[in-house]
Amino acid sequence: MFIKRVGKIAAVTVITLSVLGNTPNIGGAYAAPAITVQLDDVPLTFDAAPRMDKGVTYVPFRTVGEALGIDITWNSKTQTVKATNAVKGQTTEVVLTVGSTTATVNGKNVKLPAPPVQREGRVFIPLSSFSNQFGVQVSWNQATKTVSLVSPQREMHLRAFYALQSFQEKDLISSMNSVAFGWSRIDREGQFTLQGDEYRLPAAAGDITPQSIVADAADQQIQPQLMVYALDGNGELTKVLSDSSLRQKSIEGITAAVTEHGFGGVVLDFEGLGFKLDAVEQQKLLNAYVKQLKSSLPQDTALSLAVPPLNSAYKGYDYKTLASIADDLIIMAYQYNPVGTKSQVPEPNSLVDQAIQLAIQAGVPKSKLLLGISLSSETPSSVDDKLGLAKRYDLKGAAFWRLGLFRSYNTKMEDAVNASVIKE
Repeated sequence: MFIKRVGKIAAVTVITLSVLGNTPNIGGAYAAPAITVQLDDVPLTFDAAPRMDKGVTYVPFRTVGEALGIDITWNSKTQTVKATNAVKGQTTEVVLTVGSTTATVNGKNVKLPAPPVQREGRVFIPLSSFSNQFGVQVSWNQATKTVSLVSPQREMHLRAFYALQSFQEKDLISSMNSVAFGWSRIDREGQFTLQGDEYRLPAAAGDITPQSIVADAADQQIQPQLMVYALDGNGELTKVLSDSSLRQKSIEGITAAVTEHGFGGVVLDFEGLGFKLDAVEQQKLLNAYVKQLKSSLPQDTALSLAVPPLNSAYKGYDYKTLASIADDLIIMAYQYNPVGTKSQVPEPNSLVDQAIQLAIQAGVPKSKLLLGISLSSETPSSVDDKLGLAKRYDLKGAAFWRLGLFRSYNTKMEDAVNASVIKE
């Protein structure tokens, strides 16, 4: 498993569980410089600053527990904390009692290095023992006063985009829940097509045909989806959305392609809206198109949209309405780096974090949100940062652009992804 570590493993790090939600008053626990806590290389924000007392680091556990997806309950009568987590279909339950150095893990007694204690409505738990039960890696950097946590592997919906350059990695389809095949577009004349220089139905490779790849995916219970690309660089997408005849023709073309080639879903990648033209008007046009397409597709055909992040320059997307119509949204949280930046320069974690928060605040349910990750920007040591954010916010999953880049570092990128997430 690919795991990043900083410094030595913390032997006596302790975290706190907020029972009441009040800011704690830990007498004598203040120290300088301030302690930073990072989860998957992205700082955690707390309602009360982490503190160190007699070599023990304290942080509010409510934030950590939620970020790790651990279910926490407090019983004031028995003074016990129960932490439950499920991974790969197996549930781990840890019960700790205030003042006791004995915990129970799935009903078996385990010795703790220090007893949980209660201070001002909070329970402090020894992280070194507790984290080990859930596979959370903990390390401490004395020089920077930083606690680093690496979240355990988690199941989620994984989607990959299969472009014309993805054929050599077709074996990786089996590690996905769904695959979007980038073989079609609405061209600059407003016509839906499966032909062209950029996006097209690929030629057969011997006995392997586009239809056989799609059918093989479906046979493995991996949903094959048709990606439809369109661009509004010169207003051509707006022209289609505004013209009832062009709308109808494109929708008929998409529906026919889904039926003919056996796709189980459609991913609309309509880019460039709300940059040059009226954003609100374009939002209305896109909403109407998506509704019309959804009603025209064969029954049980999934519909997804790949949309730019809310912290981008493109404002022609009504996230809340689109999420109410579609089965999910892929937030393309990349291309933040300046134009001309060479590949393998990771996208800023802070902006990806902000993009997720803005989408949730805009009304997109977490259960319908996939984090788009461009593998051309990431490295094996940065891709798990982005996956960590998807896990932190309990999103539906992640969508990778593109399958053909998984082995850009031999198998290191593939290994890094597999260490962080697996398909549900």
